[in-house]
Amino acid sequence: MKDSMRTATVKLYDLTDALEMDSETISSWLDRNTGKVVMVESEVMDAVEAEEEDDLLDWQREELVAARAISAGDPRYLALPTKFDFHEYRYMEKFIGTIADAAKADQLWQAIKGKGAFRYFKDTAHRLDVIDDWYRYRDEAMNEFMLRWAEVNEITVDQAPRGPAQS
Repeated sequence: MKDSMRTATVKLYDLTDALEMDSETISSWLDRNTGKVVMVESEVMDAVEAEEEDDLLDWQREELVAARAISAGDPRYLALPTKFDFHEYRYMEKFIGTIADAAKADQLWQAIKGKGAFRYFKDTAHRLDVIDDWYRYRDEAMNEFMLRWAEVNEITVDQAPRGPAQS
């Protein structure tokens, strides 16, 4: 292992959910002890680092223990990849390469050019009735991306699908 810490098994769908929900205001971390994904708002992390925790709202206090440990560099918490690491635009390009209908592929290529590429791509994919294909392709790509990340970080992943109670 990269360090002496043994990591609990993490569920693949927890990793991909964190990647999908990634934002500028929330960071996601793997708690190596529990195998759970922990999300910490930047406002909470900022308060911990500025030692101004008294200003936090009650519901934000749940994140304090993790935020303090992360701020202190506790190896228990491992930062998860972000959407920027995933490069969804690149996967949109790869998906277009799988479209057999040249006219549809051309429209999708046009949709990803310029400002608003993600929205135009999804609107065009919906109009061309390939949106479900796109989401399946993207979901599989996210799974593979997170499995590669886990392998590099020597993390055991439970790949069982989400059950009805976990939806």
